[in-house]
Amino acid sequence: MCLRLVLPAACRFRQKLAFLRNSSEKNKPRGFLCEKLSSSMKAQDFLQWTGGLWVFGYGSLVWKPDFVYQRRKIGYIKGYKRRFWHGDDFYRGDKENPGRVVTLVKDQEACTWGMAYEVSDAQIKEVLQYLNMREVTMGGYVTEMVEFFPQEKAKDIIPALVYIATSNSPAYLGPALDQEIANQIAVCRGKTGHNIEYLLRLADFMRHCCPEAHDEHLFSIEAAALNIYHNCATLNSFLV
Repeated sequence: MCLRLVLPAACRFRQKLAFLRNSSEKNKPRGFLCEKLSSSMKAQDFLQWTGGLWVFGYGSLVWKPDFVYQRRKIGYIKGYKRRFWHGDDFYRGDKENPGRVVTLVKDQEACTWGMAYEVSDAQIKEVLQYLNMREVTMGGYVTEMVEFFPQEKAKDIIPALVYIATSNSPAYLGPALDQEIANQIAVCRGKTGHNIEYLLRLADFMRHCCPEAHDEHLFSIEAAALNIYHNCATLNSFLV
């Protein structure tokens, strides 16, 4: 499922930063603009952003953004795969038993589905202050710029901000067998609830909002976790 890069969207985005307007960069390959922005800007730099901004979520943001937005779109980004490789000792776990939450890992052959939110110019500072606390300070994530492909056909590609946890983060747990990840998720709980709620809500979003996509890693861990719980009433209580 491929879409052409729509030049007006890229040009509008290029105008956000004057240093990206020189002619020597006009013929760079797709993705160059977002890579340049990612390497040039830190999370706090976006607080001065003007003209509206899109934020792409692929974890809890798909069902719990907790910020004001103009509109939202289901879609995907290319070049990343979603993995339960990041630790959470606050929201979905604690210091002794950190939960497992998702991050993005580079993979040129992969794509990750999620939800993108458009934030108005007037709300950018407030929203990014909240997200930087939630994702960077508390979560150990860093910011990147990516190209977002809306689910609707014939729609422009949208440059979007995304939060990614890398192996440089102290909270990074790294890869493990799906069963081991499920075992960890099944017993962890943090300030905002059970770790398995996080897993089930993310799988539910993918199943109902992105039926054309299959996230084998996510669904395999979901199946392993559900195998641990045989009491449906107990599972339902996690989603209340």
